Amino acid sequence: MAQAVEDWYKQMPIITRSYLTAAVVTTVGCSLEVLLYLLMIDLESLLRECRLIDMDVFRIMFLSCWTIEAWFLLSIISPYNLYLNPTLVVKQYQFWRLVTNFLYFRNMDLDFLFHMFFLARYCKLLEENSFRGKTADFLYMLLFGATVLTGIVLIGGMIPYLSVSFSKIIFLSNSLTFMMVYVWSKQNPYIHMSFLGLFTFTAAYLPWVLLGFSVLVGASPWGDLLGMIAGHAYYFLAFVYPRMTDRRPLKTPSFLKALFADEPVIVARPEDVRFAHAPFDEIHQD
Repeated sequence: MAQAVEDWYKQMPIITRSYLTAAVVTTVGCSLEVLLYLLMIDLESLLRECRLIDMDVFRIMFLSCWTIEAWFLLSIISPYNLYLNPTLVVKQYQFWRLVTNFLYFRNMDLDFLFHMFFLARYCKLLEENSFRGKTADFLYMLLFGATVLTGIVLIGGMIPYLSVSFSKIIFLSNSLTFMMVYVWSKQNPYIHMSFLGLFTFTAAYLPWVLLGFSVLVGASPWGDLLGMIAGHAYYFLAFVYPRMTDRRPLKTPSFLKALFADEPVIVARPEDVRFAHAPFDEIHQD
């Protein structure tokens, strides 16, 4: 089992593997930091309990020192050091927040597992299929999406009636993941899919199905909507607009292409994939 997981991890393309690793390490590290914070809160009661059972002073001091040391070691990875805060970015030059807010996926719950699944699956499929041999273009897509999402949040925070809603968006990791799902659905619109075995639909409707599911479970739809906006902006500028005007506004910079060699990537398609028939209008145009 361990060998299978290791092989699956090593077979991931470089961008997907790097982003997935950074996201998991960051989220797990922050979760450990929260656990230590709770332990610090209960430290006084723990020491009180130790005195009740007549434990010696040395063991009490050892427990205190170990807890405080662990706290300082792991507090480096704290949500308070990662979230997007325009004031801290501009006035205190904490530029890392522009990147780290895309790496933290909040609590390690069912929502976290869902987004890790989306990241591992659709990010991998995009990099191996639509962006096969175009690693620099794929990285540029992520950079474009992150820039658009950050810009939307910053501009939305300055609009009077929307500033309250946008001020609550301090982590954009879910939005960036949803953007990749949206781009994949636009690239593969005729693949048949099933949602929890309840009903089937084509991949073109996948973002809307997931958005509806988020609303049903009580989650805020803002993150998913922002991801759809960023994904649609990229898809239009990268694929639709060039076909209309023969211009490419999202041309990947040469310095990014110099970082990656155009090596062939093994195409990994999901098993038992069924495609829907293209609309009659598209067949007639071809």
